[in-house]
Formats: sequence, structure tokens, C-alpha cells
Amino acid sequence: MSQGSFDQGRAPTLISSVNRALSVLDIVGSAARPLSAKSVARAASLSLGTAYNLIRTLVHVGYLAQERDGFVLGPAHPAMVPSRDGVLLAHGRTVLNGLRDELRAAAYLSRFKDGEIEILDIVDGPFAPRADLWVGAQDSAHATAFGKQILASLDVPARQDYISRHPLVELTPYTIRTPREFLQLLEGNSSSMVDQQEYALGVTCIAVPVATSAWIGALGISLPSALMRSGADAMVVDYAHRLRGAAARLALSLGVSQAGN
Repeated sequence: MSQGSFDQGRAPTLISSVNRALSVLDIVGSAARPLSAKSVARAASLSLGTAYNLIRTLVHVGYLAQERDGFVLGPAHPAMVPSRDGVLLAHGRTVLNGLRDELRAAAYLSRFKDGEIEILDIVDGPFAPRADLWVGAQDSAHATAFGKQILASLDVPARQDYISRHPLVELTPYTIRTPREFLQLLEGNSSSMVDQQEYALGVTCIAVPVATSAWIGALGISLPSALMRSGADAMVVDYAHRLRGAAARLALSLGVSQAGN
């Protein structure tokens, strides 16, 4: 087996103590009330001594916490910190895979962090190739659907600050280069944004907000502009509607309410 991969043809080597610890976490996380060590041992079919050792370790690392009436999930458990990048990536990947397969388009998840716009994840495929990202997300936000969508979700001072630090460079003949025109665009509609060949010729992108209590982001897709030539407006409306549904599912899976709904 090569490093970083799994040989599907061989029986896996499993570590029983890891399985038992995960079982304990699953039992506690599924319970409607705090559980005693005896209850955990019984539910996991473990001896009381083994259950105590596992619980003690999980409490030590913060995955469990002890209350007066039993054990609950601790502050370090990923379910208790939905804003962690790994948790966000896992939930986001599920949504992006669904969008790619449903819309047959490359799907993108981006966010605003520390004053900059970054792409968190991209999912594509043979039938849905991604756009050639020849300019970084930070310097091309004015020309991308997800960048415009994130900036539209910010307040006016934050938008102006971003534009002052990132000039509106002309990437194609369709790129908006006037700050006044660009700011007017952002103020006009914050429910969805479109990039009609503004970032790359032949590519159209659509994005919707995924702003939660923890972060501001955007969910988007890209597809060949040739597909949009007939009935483009209706297609944009339909794609944006589906994207908003996916964004709502992502926010729900992270355990927070999507802003603006």
C-alpha cells in the first residue's frame, strides 16, 4: 500500500481501541441527556473499566466533558466547533459534489477571512471542468461571481477598503473597472451574482451567499458561456435558485442559520 492511499483489495488493519473510542463518542453524541460511565459501558458492550479508561482519555483531550449528571460532548469535538476548516471542508465537499452532479458544472466554495477572499474548495469532473484560475482569488474578486457575492455581503466601508487594496484590473473586455460602477452593482442585488466572461472568456459563473453566524462566504458554479446563449436570463434564475437551496443545506449541516433567509 502506497503512502496516503488504501489498498481496496486487502482486508483493512483496524485498531480496536480507536473503534471503541469512536463508539463511545457516537453513543454520547446521540444521547438526549448526559450519560453515566455505566450507561456508556452498557451501550457500547464494554467492561466498566474499559469504558472508564476511554472516557477519561476523551475528557482529557476535550472530546468529552463531565457534568454533574454524566458525560456530554466536549468543546474540542468537531461537532461543537462547526467553523473549523476541516468540518467546513467535509460538509462543503458533500454539497459541492451534489451540485457538480446535478448541474453538470464545476462547483466552488469561497469565504471572506482576515480581510481577504479565498477559495476553500473546488469540485469538478470530466463533464464539468473548472475554470482556469490564472489570477488569484484575492486580486480578481471584482471579476468573479463568488468574489462579487462576498463583497456584496459586506458593509460599505469593508467593500471600499477591499477595493482600495485590490485595484479593479481588466482581465477581459467585459471586466468592470470603474469603482463607482462596481459599487453600484454590489448594492443592486445581494441574493446572487453573475460573472459573464468577466474573469475568463468563454466562462460564465453564478454565485449565491453562504453567510452564517461564523463566516461570510459564497457558493458558486462555472460553466461554458456557450451554454447560456439561449435563454440565459432564465437559466441564471434557475441555477441561482438551486444554488440557494444547496447553500441552505450547507448552513443547516453546519448547525447554524443562514443569514438572509
